[in-house]
Amino acid sequence: MAVGYYAASLDQREGRDVNPDASPFTPGRIAPVKSFVGRAEELERLHAMVRASLLGRFKIGFVTGERGIGKSSAAAIVRMLSEREDRVAACHALLGGVTSIEGFVRRTFESLLNDSIDRPWHQRMMRMFGDRVRRVGLFGLTLELNLSSRDLSDSPADFIASIRALLAEVEDQRAILLILDDINGLAAVESFAHWLKSLVDEIGLRQQPMRLCMLFVCLEERRREMVARQPPLARVFELIDLAPWSDAEVHEFYDRSFRSRNATVPDEMLDLLASFTGGVPVLAHEIGDAVWRLAPDPEIDRRTVTQGIYSAADVVGSKLLDPQLFNALRSGRYRSILRTIAKGPTMRFRPATVAERLPAKERGALDNFLRRMRQLGALDTDPEQRGGYRFPTRLHALYFHMESRRA
Repeated sequence: MAVGYYAASLDQREGRDVNPDASPFTPGRIAPVKSFVGRAEELERLHAMVRASLLGRFKIGFVTGERGIGKSSAAAIVRMLSEREDRVAACHALLGGVTSIEGFVRRTFESLLNDSIDRPWHQRMMRMFGDRVRRVGLFGLTLELNLSSRDLSDSPADFIASIRALLAEVEDQRAILLILDDINGLAAVESFAHWLKSLVDEIGLRQQPMRLCMLFVCLEERRREMVARQPPLARVFELIDLAPWSDAEVHEFYDRSFRSRNATVPDEMLDLLASFTGGVPVLAHEIGDAVWRLAPDPEIDRRTVTQGIYSAADVVGSKLLDPQLFNALRSGRYRSILRTIAKGPTMRFRPATVAERLPAKERGALDNFLRRMRQLGALDTDPEQRGGYRFPTRLHALYFHMESRRA
């Protein structure tokens, strides 16, 4: 069982390395298996979709969730399991900047080629594309397709035929798994939603086995965009929504990670870390890494944890949020407002309540602050309370909370 594998992997222990760069955390990168907690059910559902495709049942799913929740990492784990346990040919296609069907087809097949370079079937896949493949890059390790207009046809039937031809070439691989990540540009293109619906219909009408699993990885807003353009897609997609970790799962994550390097964190410090992490894995890795690098010894104390949280606020602001927002929140005139709004990690607030708590001389800056935050996409009006505001994502709310503590 896949779930058993996750648990076994998480239980592995490594000796502590005093080098601060030997961090058990992986900020900015796909998280390793041992970092996964609280995701067994979702990973099993995704893996079940891949296994169904081995039997010729075409599967198409959406992995959604808030920013920083670990969508790409979950998909990467499923890919690893599927390649290892199910003999699946897979790729993780990053589709940022792609805004056309032709671009989608090109990027998908290039990803299949490049992601299979170290696989036994790579040369057979290369033969299918023949002289349409050229090597680019400093060391000649990146493959690029020189495709004709016919190759880049926007016909779903042609795409299906190409997938079947690939499966015939790599006959020892039982299915193809396409992980399609960062579809922001495509979700806004109406023709792509129609193409995808036609692809599903074409496979269904032919009633032939189709050993293909497609997993889209994106924010829930992008899925809704596609469904708004082609409503029948709502019943086509299998939705896997990754929820934030619970406090207990955050505790488990930090405890496992630090112990994997023979370091320990007192329970009360785990509570403090959880309050700033808010169940968001990307923040857990950033905060954990900052704490690790500041720790003078394996016994993690309150001072180290506090300094790590403040240090992580710099990194989170500069890496994950709009640079203008990062600079605006460092403005001295906004400090008191920031402290008042974000004393605790909350998703919504009322300006009137904030104004009551501000010194009289600073109330005049509140309207300007709210206007500026809305311009930068850091605040939205709250549809659930008249005159209220809310943070667009949990990541924004937690960053405001970290900045308020620094202030």
